[in-house]
Amino acid sequence: MSAILSADDLNDFISPGVACIKPVETLPAKNATESDNPYEVTTEDKVQPENLPPAQISLTDCLACSGCVTSAEAVLISLQSHAEVLNTLDAHPEISLNPGHEISSQNINALDGEARIFVASVSPQVRASLAATYGISEKEANYMIHQLLSGPQGLRAGGKNGSGFTWVVDTNIMRDAVLALSADEVSDSLASSLDPADPTNSLPKRPILSSACPGWICYAEKTHPFILPHLSRLKSPQALTGTFFKTVLSKSLGIPASRIWHLAVMPCFDKKLEASREELTDASWLPTKPEGHTAVRDVDCVITTRELLSLASSRGISLPNLPLKALPRSFSPPFPDKTLDEFLFSKVFSEQTAAAGTSGGYLQHVLLTFQARNPGSEISIQRGRNADVVEYILMSPERTPILKAARYYGFRNIQNLVRKLKPARASRLPGGNRRQPVSRSAASAGSGTDYAYVEVMACPGGCTNGGGQIRIEDAREANSNIQPAASGETASKPTPHEQRTWLARVDEAYYSADSDSEPEIEGRSQPLSISEKQDKIHNTLRHWSDFMGVPLSKLAYTTYREVESDVGKSQSAPNDTTRVVELAGKIGGGW
Repeated sequence: MSAILSADDLNDFISPGVACIKPVETLPAKNATESDNPYEVTTEDKVQPENLPPAQISLTDCLACSGCVTSAEAVLISLQSHAEVLNTLDAHPEISLNPGHEISSQNINALDGEARIFVASVSPQVRASLAATYGISEKEANYMIHQLLSGPQGLRAGGKNGSGFTWVVDTNIMRDAVLALSADEVSDSLASSLDPADPTNSLPKRPILSSACPGWICYAEKTHPFILPHLSRLKSPQALTGTFFKTVLSKSLGIPASRIWHLAVMPCFDKKLEASREELTDASWLPTKPEGHTAVRDVDCVITTRELLSLASSRGISLPNLPLKALPRSFSPPFPDKTLDEFLFSKVFSEQTAAAGTSGGYLQHVLLTFQARNPGSEISIQRGRNADVVEYILMSPERTPILKAARYYGFRNIQNLVRKLKPARASRLPGGNRRQPVSRSAASAGSGTDYAYVEVMACPGGCTNGGGQIRIEDAREANSNIQPAASGETASKPTPHEQRTWLARVDEAYYSADSDSEPEIEGRSQPLSISEKQDKIHNTLRHWSDFMGVPLSKLAYTTYREVESDVGKSQSAPNDTTRVVELAGKIGGGW
């Protein structure tokens, strides 16, 4: 299994206590040598303390219950691992491209459809985690990843076919596109006079809640369907990158999307669930679907930062020994379309600053966009009850509020946000449409409806603290291969202070990306303004839509649906195994 849920991981996620058949505490084993005397009274001083291992709940344990993870989700997650990456590279030769981006018929037909084009996308949080682990810069961590996935000393050096990844891109590029479209979504929502309850209205209800975090989306779909109309309709950077790869390459090279294999390296296990969503397949953007067409996922496989270490070690590759320099351009040919190539491999537009946070800066970009439209306005910041709750008010020069927004990280804080947005129940008392009286505390909590936009992330501290990131224990083990521990020295469990220090180190590496980057435009001393960035992104997205002949609404936007749990319902038909196969088959995709 690529993902193991432990008791430590569950304390800030969906509670497993509801009808869960697997206890989260480990009971001491019974000693068979001791007599079981029912009349014996045991005092506390006779009880021997035991150092019990932490309780673990594997996804296999969850197959019998959908209270936390459904059967289909368990199957789909377990099939996405570093082993799946290696098996796919060994099973499918790599399609080679000539300088004109042409594939000879001999290369295609001789391999009987088994050859693939391998592409990968990497999030900035992954690079930050690697940089903190090996004490290198964020830019050098980026070189390390490229050398592993595409370089001659990386995956290409071994395996059955010597296959590697033709293109490895930064998800920051598509994140910039999502940021620009998020600002448009908020603007349109504030300017719209349409009834939000109107089914023909495609805009989300205010406040708009960010939708890039799959853990948060999973929670909303399973537990609070009244939240779904508030969710941003935009795809996440991971999903948008997958759509971009599959659409452009399939049309440019004249091959089906099923022959393009997309790997995403992410900081979080929940991204595996996102990749498995039936809304994120070629069925959502294909202009015409052939009869009997099987949906192909936009992202075929997701691995986490820790699994990237396993990917290297499984092939006997030492990451620190890889050249920390850029690969020659020959290892990554230009993208087929010139305009899209310039965009995909351009310098990052958005900034990774402490003000933007560690999760992409969605809220910060919305605030800066509206501030640019209102000269002289200022952003007022008010801290919440903890560091993961922050409220923002954009104030006009006359000190009147223009826009209210907020940031909520971590499920404990998300639950408070959900309570604020929960609609009041209609009174059952005579009088019909009267609502139940609202308590004073509930009235104050209702202020959440004043927000125009809320950035919501499941992990406390943001995405650099994702569940798939390299932990301090993993970093010690990775570096012990370089610098062996002293004789007699044993690894100890990190203290809370050491863990906080480690996370601060990862955050520092994440924010250092701006200082590592090169000037965006040669010969230009000033960076692009917000409006210039927006225009450049919009022009590229329009070109992409025109190139494909597909509306942007089908390329960049998605939908959500209520997920009903089957906990407590009759399991008479069909059995678990049959149900797993049926549900996994409905998702479709490349396995």
